[in-house]
Amino acid sequence: MTLSQEELAEELTGGVPARVPSRLRTVAGRFFRSRQGLAGFAVLALMFLLAFAGPLVSRWSYIDKDFTAFLRPPSPAHWFGTLQTGADVYALTLRGMQKSLVVGLLAALISTALAALVGAFAGYFLGWTDRVLSRLTDLLLVLPAFLILAIMSPLFGAGQWVLFVVVLALFLWMVTSKVVRGMTISLKEREFIRAARYMGVPPVRIVFRHVIPNLSSLLIVDATLNVSAAILTETSLSYFGFGIQPPDVSFGTLIADGSRTAMYAPWTFWFVAGLLVVTVLAVNLVGDALRDAFDPAAKRAR
Repeated sequence: MTLSQEELAEELTGGVPARVPSRLRTVAGRFFRSRQGLAGFAVLALMFLLAFAGPLVSRWSYIDKDFTAFLRPPSPAHWFGTLQTGADVYALTLRGMQKSLVVGLLAALISTALAALVGAFAGYFLGWTDRVLSRLTDLLLVLPAFLILAIMSPLFGAGQWVLFVVVLALFLWMVTSKVVRGMTISLKEREFIRAARYMGVPPVRIVFRHVIPNLSSLLIVDATLNVSAAILTETSLSYFGFGIQPPDVSFGTLIADGSRTAMYAPWTFWFVAGLLVVTVLAVNLVGDALRDAFDPAAKRAR
């Protein structure tokens, strides 16, 4: 007779009912006991609060111009100073942070979902499904992503930043999908997957109900780390004019504009550059802490 987790715990505690913590609670406990995880989470929460609540406490919006203050240093009227156009750097920086955070989160979610679906279906069905999906993955791996995004950049204007997010996500999922495929091939031979097949559960349902949930630890960590990758990629593309298009702004467009005046007006560059570094560092700390929380043995090995 096989005992459940709760029955086994009760047996070991001498008949006293014992409450076995769920996996989610266990992982969350490990995560918040980690100093780097706690620090990264706190800083990232602060960045989101600053980006979305910070503009509410300023009298200037990112489209306003102060024609009496051109390229002025930080002051009580303009906390981060102004640009050559009279635009408020504080308002522009927070608007750029909003856009970069949203782009990073959406691109990471889309790319991780694609990696999970393509990798799980290729690894579970194998055969022609695996060959088609693997060739598609290999094709996207060798395509010059930067060049394709540069060619498509005219389509990203006039508020079409969602299209930019989708195209960006299409070039972030391939490596993870190969990892998911390999893990799925191993996972499909486990007893609970075999039992589901013998009971007549449809294959697609097995993939969504059993395979992908058992890869959740990998996918959650991958999604977290993809946020920083997407933010940095968006920043690089926008710096060269191939990402978020005017009149909207992002970290990349602000850094590109500020680099021209950074030597004699450092406030136009260093505020946004500093916030970019802090944001990416916080995301990476959260990703590392999540990886250690899901797999404590990896931390001991390192």
